[in-house]
Order: sequence, then C-alpha cells, then structure tokens
Amino acid sequence: MSFEADEEILQDFLIEAGELLETLNGQLVELEQRGDDRDLLNAIFRAFHTVKGGAGFLQIEPLVECCHIAENVFDALRNGQISVTPEVMDVVLQAYDAVISMFDQVRDRQQPKPADPGLLARLNGLISGEAAPEPSVAAPPPPPAPEPPAAAGGADDEITDEEFEALLDQLHGSGKGPGVADAIPESPPAPAAAGGADDEITDDEFEALLDQLHGKGQFKAPQAEAPQPAPPAAAQPAAPAGGGDEITDDEFEALLDQLHGKGQFKGTAAAGGGQAPPPPASPAARSAPGPERRPEPPAAPEKPAEKPPEKAAVKALEPEATVRVDTRRLDSIMNMVGELVLVRNRLVRLGYDSGNEDIAKAVANLDVVTADLQMSVMKTRMQPIKKVFGRFPRVVRDLARTLNKEINLEMVGEETDLDKNLVEALADPLVHLVRNSVDHGIEMPAVRQAAGKPRAGRVVLAAQQEGDHILLSITDDGGGMDPDLLREKAVAKGVIDRDVASRMTPRECFNLIFAPGFSTRDQISDVSGRGVGMDVVKTKITQLNGTLEIDSEKGKGTVISIKVPLTLAIMPTLMVILGKQTFALPLVNVNEIFNLDLTRTNVVDGQEVIVIRNKPIPLFYLSRWLVRGGGLTEPQPETNVVIVAVGEKKVGFVVDHLIGQEEVVIKPLGALLHGTPGMAGATITGDGRIALILDVPAMLKHYARRF
Repeated sequence: MSFEADEEILQDFLIEAGELLETLNGQLVELEQRGDDRDLLNAIFRAFHTVKGGAGFLQIEPLVECCHIAENVFDALRNGQISVTPEVMDVVLQAYDAVISMFDQVRDRQQPKPADPGLLARLNGLISGEAAPEPSVAAPPPPPAPEPPAAAGGADDEITDEEFEALLDQLHGSGKGPGVADAIPESPPAPAAAGGADDEITDDEFEALLDQLHGKGQFKAPQAEAPQPAPPAAAQPAAPAGGGDEITDDEFEALLDQLHGKGQFKGTAAAGGGQAPPPPASPAARSAPGPERRPEPPAAPEKPAEKPPEKAAVKALEPEATVRVDTRRLDSIMNMVGELVLVRNRLVRLGYDSGNEDIAKAVANLDVVTADLQMSVMKTRMQPIKKVFGRFPRVVRDLARTLNKEINLEMVGEETDLDKNLVEALADPLVHLVRNSVDHGIEMPAVRQAAGKPRAGRVVLAAQQEGDHILLSITDDGGGMDPDLLREKAVAKGVIDRDVASRMTPRECFNLIFAPGFSTRDQISDVSGRGVGMDVVKTKITQLNGTLEIDSEKGKGTVISIKVPLTLAIMPTLMVILGKQTFALPLVNVNEIFNLDLTRTNVVDGQEVIVIRNKPIPLFYLSRWLVRGGGLTEPQPETNVVIVAVGEKKVGFVVDHLIGQEEVVIKPLGALLHGTPGMAGATITGDGRIALILDVPAMLKHYARRF
C-alpha cells in the first residue's frame, strides 16, 4: 500500500483499530475465565472482523490474512465446534501478538511482515480436525427483486424488461423472494403471450397484477371484444397513443413508487393482517377507475417526509462534538499556560505591594481566571489510568501460566485521570511491581492450600485521586515479607552492615528491596533474581516526584503504595532563601516546618541530628552545599528547619529564610548546568528572580555522607 496516498484514511484506521486492539487484549484474557459468554465471543469476533475490514480497504494483506484466520477460529467458538481452553487461548493470544506487531509496523509507516506460517497453521489446526466444514457466516436470505434506479428527467416513467421479468418471477413462483412476492398470492397461470416472447405479459396478467396491488376494479384494461368509447377527460387521464394495452405515466409512477421507491406497498400489505387481497374479477365486471381513486403521484407523501432529513442532519452533526488534536499542540498550550502562571505570580506580588485597591481586585480576578484556565488545559491532557491497567490482565495471565500458579487480578479505579506523560511514565514501574507480586508474593497453589488459603491468589491493582496527587496501590494476599530475612540478605550481600541492620524498623527493612543489587532469590530466572527491577522502579518514581511505600505482614500479604502528582508541568513548591539565592523545594517532599534552637542539637556517629517526637533526624545545612561561602557567615541562635521525607527516611534541612508556597513551572537547565547534582530544573519566582528547583533524593545521594 502507499502510506502517502491514503494518509487520511490510514489515520482513521489507526485510531479505530488501535482502540479495538487495546480493548481486545483484556477481552481475550477475560474469555479464558468465561468461555461460554456469547456476548464476549461476539465482541471479539467483531473486533477482528472490523480490523480485517479496515486493513483490507488499505490493502494490508498480511494483517488481513491473520485477522481472517483468527476470525474463523472465533466463529467456530461461537458455533460450538470448539471450546475455550488454555491451549486454544495460548494460540489465539500468539495471533493477537502477531496482529499487534503488524499494527505497530503500519503505525510506523512500515510494510508489515507476514505472520509466522507456523502460527497460521496452528490457528487453522484448531478447527481443521472438526467434521463440520470451515466456519462461515450463514448465507443471507435471497434478496428481493432489484429496484429500478431513479432516472433523471422524464425517463422515470419507464420500466426495463429485466424489472418486469423479476416482477413476474415473484408473481408466478420463479425465484420468489421476500417483499412484494410474500404479500401477493400467486395468480393462476395465464395464457402465454402471442408470439411466445418471454419479455411480454398478457392483458389479463397485467390486470391481475394491478388489482392485487391497488384493489379490485381500480384499473381497467381495454376489452378486446368490442371497442369502448373513450371516457371523458375528467373521468380518466388520456391514454397514450399507440394502443390500448398500455397504462398511463402517472399509474406507472405510482406503481413503481409502491414497489420500490418509498416502501408504501409493504405498509399496505402489513395493514391487511397478512390476508391476501380478493381474487381478480373478470374485465367486464370492473368499473372504469374514477379520478378520486387514481393512485396519487409521488409528490403526495413528501409532506410527512419533510422533517426526517432535518433529524438526520442533526444526528450527523453529533460526532463533531469531539475534535482530534495533536498532542504536540496541547503541549504547546500547556507551556503557554505555564508562562501565564509565572506572569500571574508576578502580578499578584506587585498587586500586594502597590497598595492600590483597584489593582489588587483586578489582579485577584486574573488569579482566579488563570487558575481555572490552568485546570481546564490540564484536563485536556488527562487520560484514564485504564490505558496502563489494560495491559496487566495479559501480563498476569502469561506469568501465572509460566510459574504454574493460579492468580485472579482485580482492577479498581480504572477511570482515574492523570497527565498523559505520567500515564506513559508509570507503565514500566507498574509492570515491575505487578510481576514482583505474582512471582515473589503469591505462593504455589499447594502451599496456599496447606496454609488454609484458596488455591488462586489475588492481586488488586487500584488507583484513586487524593487532592493534587494520584495514589496507586498493588495488593496481594501472598506470603508477605519477613523483615528478619531481609536484614540477613542485606547484610550477606553487603548492602548494609550488621549494626545498622539491627536498628532498622520492619518498614525500613521492607524498603531494602529497592536497594541496587538486592534480591531475595538465590537463583536467577527469566522473571527475577538480578536485583535490578525494584531499583529501577524507585528511581523512576523518584524522577516523577513521587513516593513509594511498602507495608507487609508475613503470611497475610503485601501492599505497595505509589503517590505521584497529577501533572509534571506545574509543581507546587516551598520557596526558601539560602544566602541571597532563592531555591524551590518540591512540596511533595516537605513534611513539616519549625524554628529550631541550634544549641539543642546532638551528634551521633559524626552526624548532627535533632530529636523530634523521640526519633533522631539527620540535620543538613543546605547553604554549605549550594551557596558559595556557606550562606550566613554568623551562626544564628534560631533558624528555620524544613523536614523532608524521602521514602521512609526523614531529614532536616536548615535554611536561612522562608518565602512561602508557590506554584512554579519547571524549565530545563541550560547546557552548562545540565546534570548538576541535586538540581531538577529552574523557574521564575513571583518577584522576577530565577530559582533553582531542588531534586531532594539526588541531592542527598550526592552530598550526604551516609544516605
């Protein structure tokens, strides 16, 4: 196919097929649990059929072939020729993977590679051993007689030979189909027309036809026995010159409209309760049709048909309620809103300092409008977390079969919305955590039975919004974690020394699984054991300004909680001053703030600490790390301390001055500052100064002696 020539059609196909295939992933896994659900089988069949149709229109033959064979398999499943088994679903899921691979190649504007012939053979093999022939859709009933095309100008009063032949076939039993022939009883055989021509009918046959269509005595054919005087013009329309065996143009128009055009004949037949019209009478017994009984011309039914086109037009406009927008344009709008937020912050500060009440009111209104605009633009970038959750039924299903475990996955809060960039960034960490729950958390079925648990384990993936954050959790009812075992493993691997391990709380022991190189597995498998996955998870969540917590109970199960902001574009921060420079601490890390008497600190193992609620907290002077000259030259008896949380650990940062909370737009650092330890970016403050945004975990890792 030519991607350039069919770009618009291709875009429509990619959107429709992409949505279908995304839904299909979960439906296939669900089908294995509910193999007798006909609605689900039909939905899957339709999805493959629709993708095949779009691919066929674009002449993507490899995709058409694979979808067609998969469609045949599901037709056989619907018809009961084969049943849903794990072995059947293994092959079907491989076919789905092949379809996804070809779809991705088409999306990248590449010619798709055909599916593996062995896979196609296995698909055909699922139904080839059955006695029934290859499944196919049931043949539709024979179609009604072809409708005459509407002719322009004055040609619409003629009928072709083929149309009359079809009409006669319906009346006399040859190829009788639905529609007109169903409502009209067969007429008795009429004598053949003179000359034996197949394309002509006798006067009696035509009279019988008109009587059956319009009622007895409405049309009168000329009698051959004796010529009749022509009726007056007021009683009958003028017959065309050329013979008395023809009907008028108006009569033929009405007949064609009732047969083919406006569907009046079906309604008439139905109104009769299915009873056949009376048999035709002899020509002599019929009276000449009066003008009041003549069929009305086609213009008559136009009045009731005036409004339906308007309704159809309204329905046609409904899909235009949504507009497809390039995500790059949304990103550009979000950047401009970010700049507007910075200007708003500046004006708010100037309005407070001006002392002018009118300016203060105008700035306050601008503040409200900007906040509403910011929220509206953020919502345009929001996507449901379902886009991430949708891949996990397949992940859990395949991993459970590999490990010979029985696992039920539950998903809660799939409609929770968050920034599209976060949706993409959370995919890999969540995959690691779910695989970890299946591999390490859920026990083997025999072990679970021995412990009095159901054979099938339970994993719950949940999402909910809490203020300006999203809370994600992965819960399993497996064996839980043993803090003592984690301590021993950490000491044996050299992650921590034994003295530190002995002082660790159970929750701190649980967080050891995020240490680089730490693993509870003695042997490495293709699923786990290298001690890399969980370290990557923590690093990624930290980069998203999120937090990660673990709570576990031995024999009961484990809960892993992730908290991330709704968006990465605009960040609430706490503005502080070190020396003469302004810095921003992400508010997600800030735990509490208080004034501290520096004479009441202690030193433990060479590290200055403060005791808060009977718990020692390390104390660090940010000025000594970030400001040339160390900040304030003379020690202060009291100063401000900001307690920040990094995972389960808390530390205190000594700052010179506090400014307050402020929403900032993150700007990347320039080439000279890129990669500076502890710096996440920069922003412009409300007073017009440049502020560096601190990356708390990276800063502690670089500057702190033991953290």
